[in-house]
Amino acid sequence: MTYDVVIVGAGPAGLSAAIQIKQLAAAAGREIGVCVLDKGSEVGAHILSGAVLEPRALNELIPDWPEKGAPLTTPVRAEKMLFLGERKHFSVPHMLLPPAMRNRGNYIISLGNFCRWLGEQAESLGVEIYPGFAARRVLYGEDGKVAGVTTGDQGVSRNGEPGPAYTPGMELRATYTLFAEGCRGHLGKELMVRFNLRDGVEPQTYGLGLKELWEVDPAKSAPGLVMHTAGWPLDRQTYGGSFIYHLDDNQVAVGFVVALDYRNPYLSPFEEFQRFKTHGAIRPLLEGGRRISYGARALNEGGLQSLPKLVFPGGALIGCEAGTLNGPKIKGTHTAMKSGMLAAEAAFAALCEEAPDPVLTEYEAAFRRSWVYSELRQARNFRPSFKYGLVAGTLLAGLDQVLLRGRAPWTLHHGHADHETLDKKDKAVAPVYPKPDGKITFDRLSSVFISNTNHEEDQPNHLILKDDRVPIEVNLAEYDGPEQRYCPAGVYEIVTEEGESKARLQINAQNCIHCKSCDIKDPRQNIQWVTPEGGGGPNYPNM
Repeated sequence: MTYDVVIVGAGPAGLSAAIQIKQLAAAAGREIGVCVLDKGSEVGAHILSGAVLEPRALNELIPDWPEKGAPLTTPVRAEKMLFLGERKHFSVPHMLLPPAMRNRGNYIISLGNFCRWLGEQAESLGVEIYPGFAARRVLYGEDGKVAGVTTGDQGVSRNGEPGPAYTPGMELRATYTLFAEGCRGHLGKELMVRFNLRDGVEPQTYGLGLKELWEVDPAKSAPGLVMHTAGWPLDRQTYGGSFIYHLDDNQVAVGFVVALDYRNPYLSPFEEFQRFKTHGAIRPLLEGGRRISYGARALNEGGLQSLPKLVFPGGALIGCEAGTLNGPKIKGTHTAMKSGMLAAEAAFAALCEEAPDPVLTEYEAAFRRSWVYSELRQARNFRPSFKYGLVAGTLLAGLDQVLLRGRAPWTLHHGHADHETLDKKDKAVAPVYPKPDGKITFDRLSSVFISNTNHEEDQPNHLILKDDRVPIEVNLAEYDGPEQRYCPAGVYEIVTEEGESKARLQINAQNCIHCKSCDIKDPRQNIQWVTPEGGGGPNYPNM
């Protein structure tokens, strides 16, 4: 199938790009064929975020969004920022918060529902959206430029042979292919290597975000309240924090983010999240409530220093595929949307030429002129400030964001990739994590169950080991098997079954919720995450 533009990923960036192209084509009286692929069973099925939406990009893309029924029904009405000790806490006065962390004029939303609505707007303009089709491979032309993508085969059995329901993948060819897979997309990784897109920039650094959706006692519900915390239960050298967002209908989004450059191989982001909920400032909100959904997802934290080159022959990277999240704002939706819109404008202009240039150089130039770039430049020192620890990092970030307003004459550096930071097991002390009580705290498997995760079990493993020896000879021997702890879904287990003389790594790929932590944090980068059969994975409701 041939289109003018193929977009991989029906998230905010991909859908905004599709809408923008069609709007421009309609205004010019031109017919531009646009196709969007998404690996989730439906648009929004794999979308996970806090989320507080800054509507700046939406106002530009669809100015009449209130009349069109956009699901922005909970404006931010109040804000709190707490620093937690093990037993105590104190509140930061609102006047001391950096401007980027203030949320008046923003909306608490379900990002999944917002993307479902964006999908409806795109389809009404003539965009073809195909959920349940995972882009598995990049197509290259004879001249080496990107020519589209191939979707994954369906109905392939675990041994790699076609099964009774086998359906071969499809080639979708395009003049331009925009990659909007989200954070740590596996095709994006390939493109960055093939076209040297990361030359001269710092390694990307990531956080693992875990989220639960709760229904709380109506007396405790405060629609429009945004609360963030820092500190306990993380130690002072580990960057991270929480969010608690009060939506309508007595629902509260409770989340926790742990930076994946943490050092202790015994740390478990999932268990830290569960422990966080037991704090005296948090537990009362949840007591008497009901947990209704769970999920996890990696997010980019590197900012401006870690942005790759955005264009290559035949396509571009947009949104979190590139890493456009604004760290101090704790937001990436508005920047992802705008990056998609800028790429769309460049693609449309090129398609109007008799001989379109294969490289969308105008997208990169427009990005550098945009408010997205200005935001990221002002935010550039926030995340690397915390490599000096919580106390020093807070002071440095305050100096940079409050006093200097992001205009410091220096740029701090991250200095490492996340997989390089783990201490050896003999230098670490294992945290003591309490057993789950089934009311406030929970185990991994019951959590995966309510993420509605499903994979066809008789399919090839989508978690690929480059070297089968590494999990035992390196990870277990040197770090005591950290993949058992950084995975928030119980995918990885070190087992020694009866009759076996040696331990082995068992991969429960059917549990995978597509967070990408393993692809990021594995010390030897031995685990490669690729897309499973389309339609598999989590099915997040209202997340």
